Amino acid sequence: MNTIARSRWLIPGLLILALAACSSAPKKPGASSAGSSKPSAAVVQGKGGRPAHCPEGSPYKAAAEDPSTRGDYRAGGLYKPGVNDSTPTYIPNVACIPEPEVVDLPRSPIGNKSPYVVLGKQYQVMDKTRGYAEKGTASYYGAKFHGRLTSNREVYDMYAFTAAHKTLPLPSFARVTNLDNGESVIVRVNDRGPFHDGRVVDLSYAAAVRLGITQRGTGNVEVRALAPGDDNLMVDKPSRRERREVAAAAAAAASAPAAAVRSASEMDALVGKLPAATATAAAKPAGEKYRYRVADSAKPGNADNFDHWMRDNGVRVATGKPATTQAASVNSAPVAVAALPAAAPAARPAPAPGATLSQQVLGSVLLQVASFASRDNATRALGQLSSAGIAGASISDIVRGGRTLWRLRVPAPDHASASELAGRIAGLGFGAPQIVKD
Repeated sequence: MNTIARSRWLIPGLLILALAACSSAPKKPGASSAGSSKPSAAVVQGKGGRPAHCPEGSPYKAAAEDPSTRGDYRAGGLYKPGVNDSTPTYIPNVACIPEPEVVDLPRSPIGNKSPYVVLGKQYQVMDKTRGYAEKGTASYYGAKFHGRLTSNREVYDMYAFTAAHKTLPLPSFARVTNLDNGESVIVRVNDRGPFHDGRVVDLSYAAAVRLGITQRGTGNVEVRALAPGDDNLMVDKPSRRERREVAAAAAAAASAPAAAVRSASEMDALVGKLPAATATAAAKPAGEKYRYRVADSAKPGNADNFDHWMRDNGVRVATGKPATTQAASVNSAPVAVAALPAAAPAARPAPAPGATLSQQVLGSVLLQVASFASRDNATRALGQLSSAGIAGASISDIVRGGRTLWRLRVPAPDHASASELAGRIAGLGFGAPQIVKD
């Protein structure tokens, strides 16, 4: 073998030893690496997807080889043993970093020599990985190795989910689970190490953050080999963090009905203190006798009931054309009612293009003034809004906690109008209304 050929194989042999220096966790305060992370590997089935706000692929730029990380070996194959490892000054958003897709890949021509010897100990690369699982200590490596070639000539990226293992083929895939908190992550095994007794895997910085071991520097984990089609691609059970989140959501959902009923009762008490005269005037001025008021009606304000009210009061609409009407009684004549002046709501802008029918009718923003346990109190509150010149309010019912609540809501054409309207409503003593979606 000539000198060039020997050099070609010597370098990969030294790369196998590259991570032997990872005897301690990277120090937290340190220079963050330039650039950052892995491109878009497909999201694997492990967690069922990522948060909706995450960009497609990884939020971090893929690492490129940093030539300055080449060489600099010491006896025993350690890489820069006098230089401490470090991590970025910020915590990466690991929720948006995609797990690698578990696929069939050919073994790399470099990094799979078997057996091989490091620090006087011999290791045998696995021929088959199915069924492999091992528990032990996990460590991790960070910025010192970022941009450095791994044992199979890939680039180490501390913002991707990768790992180093002593005997798994390169590349291959494994699920690493933190046995203390249940967090797990799928990693691409593309490096050799850690060459320390009791340690089973060296994780990338992102994988260590995902598992929650960066504070202690090491973690108690299980490493389980993965292959396409395996039934263990999905997480067996939720982590401790996920269980806490589910429990908190369940507790919030259980307390919501009680809180809604309680707040409704408080609003009922507030409205109940209002004088009845504010909703229905004792004596109506001239012309008000023939004004149809929804708030004063014991029946729902709809077209049929309005027609009945007109017939009962002998009212007809003045159109300027002869019309035949039914008199309410022999001695009562029909009364022509012209439009009476009233507090007019602000002009509503034209519906935005693509607005739904409900948005065109009710407005783009819906404010909930309050919820009431009593329909009568809801009606009185509606009268308060009408008297203040706030038009368009409506009452709807909903069942919460086995009780019927009456919701008082007001539409607004846009958020600017809703803000002004909310101030007016709060000034009436109802408190600040909430924007809701129907």
